[in-house]
Amino acid sequence: MKVGLLVRIEAKPEFADEVAAMLRGAQELAEQEEGTVAWFAFRQNATTFGVFDTFEDEQGREAHLAGRIAAALGEAAKTKLSAQPVIVPIDLLGAKVS
Repeated sequence: MKVGLLVRIEAKPEFADEVAAMLRGAQELAEQEEGTVAWFAFRQNATTFGVFDTFEDEQGREAHLAGRIAAALGEAAKTKLSAQPVIVPIDLLGAKVS
């Protein structure tokens, strides 16, 4: 794993449960992506969510950004999120996976 994405998602309070369900459901899509090595969705508080995912290379990351999860997140941003998701590309310096 060499590169990744860290995404912050802020849901409107009335849609927080729907956003949580959407992220849970996105795991199946992430598992189908050949270039996605690891994918984590998490909840920080009642309305703040995030995704952290890793890829072997830039091609995997770009394919993910052009994929179904990103499209669903973009669609949700129109009505269920209080702001556009903040997507930050990162370079991995180290990882421990067991």
